[in-house]
Amino acid sequence: MARLIELEPSRERAFLVAVDTGDEPGWTAEESVNELAALADTAGAEVVGAEWQNRRTPDPSWYLGKGKAQELVQARSETGFTLLIADDELTPNQQRALETLVGCKVLDRSGLILDIFAQHAQTHEGRLQVELAQLEYQLPRLTRLWTHLSRTGGGIGTRGPGESQLETDRRLIRERIRRLRERLDDVRRQREVASRSRDRRLVPTVAIVGYTNAGKSTLLNGLYGSEAARAEDRLFATLDPTSRAVKLGDGQSAIVTDTVGFIHKLPHQLVDAFRATLEEVTRADVLLEVVDAFDPHFAEHLATVQQVLDELGAGAKPRLVVYNKADLLESGAREGSSPAPMIGDAVLVSALTGYGLDTLRARLSALLADLWVDVDAVLPYTAGELIARVRERGTVDIEYRGTDVRVRGRVAPQLAGELEAAAGLRPAS
Repeated sequence: MARLIELEPSRERAFLVAVDTGDEPGWTAEESVNELAALADTAGAEVVGAEWQNRRTPDPSWYLGKGKAQELVQARSETGFTLLIADDELTPNQQRALETLVGCKVLDRSGLILDIFAQHAQTHEGRLQVELAQLEYQLPRLTRLWTHLSRTGGGIGTRGPGESQLETDRRLIRERIRRLRERLDDVRRQREVASRSRDRRLVPTVAIVGYTNAGKSTLLNGLYGSEAARAEDRLFATLDPTSRAVKLGDGQSAIVTDTVGFIHKLPHQLVDAFRATLEEVTRADVLLEVVDAFDPHFAEHLATVQQVLDELGAGAKPRLVVYNKADLLESGAREGSSPAPMIGDAVLVSALTGYGLDTLRARLSALLADLWVDVDAVLPYTAGELIARVRERGTVDIEYRGTDVRVRGRVAPQLAGELEAAAGLRPAS
């Protein structure tokens, strides 16, 4: 009896192109292409070559200059590439012109990142968000997909159902986008309910943010004490947020959430589609920004993360910067023989070996405590439930008097608001 032998699918052979306009300080075209190569590898492609060009602006028709673009035909005959990937987002016209010229599939950085997200999305919410981002990305490019039915060329043989088919397809995609947005709105409302429940328990919340592959998931696992989130040495290994209760010392704990990583030239469709997930960042009391200290572009990574946080409205939130991968920088971090130093207000750690995590916990605990406010409130005895939570979650003195209860000390801002609503709150003297 013959046996079926399953062969591994051959990897697509990718050729990379980029334009260096000089508009991005700290990034050369070659360095950006190196990151693009890592993205292509993550998506499953084999990079067989790359070209980049210095231009004031990308060519509106070819992305590269026309002469440089025509050289791609020779490059394809030499390398046999089956996929051309541009380092910037292409217009539909640029994409169509390059496909016609080289005779193979053309993708841009945004499309590549969306494909990686589609591969890695595990939860129902993650798949909804990726599908929404992909549809919004594809909608303006539908003409390219229906060129065989389009009437734009005119002449005999081009009339008929093409345009109506295209419009039908557009309507279907717009309707699907509308439904996806409604379902993600439901997800957002569910998250708000969960957030209010956490606020009611007055557990402080911390969101881990940072450039992709900086070690965010490994840090959450180190703080939690076991594997809470999947940690892999690749770009965008984590798409779905993972939250765990982490002990910080002195009886204090916090809900720490690992979030999706950011990247240079992150597609705006992803930021919009993942807004429900990224709202974990906007709701957090403190941001824990993880930086790959071993990466020569960590300064540019910091700028990229700040840009995305600003877009989310979380750029000014209280933040603790964590320089990770100290084990790659000094032997003391690998062996644990030297204490973890502070770098200004930042902490140097190795999430992989555990080096510096005790210092991080203490610093994070102090930062959360700094957010607390002084209170001096007089409450009625009927506010017993609130008084019990103040006793449990605050650092206060409680004085039971004849007709009321006086509460003095420091509490979290949410609890201070409840005290203010329950009684006349005045600054502590």
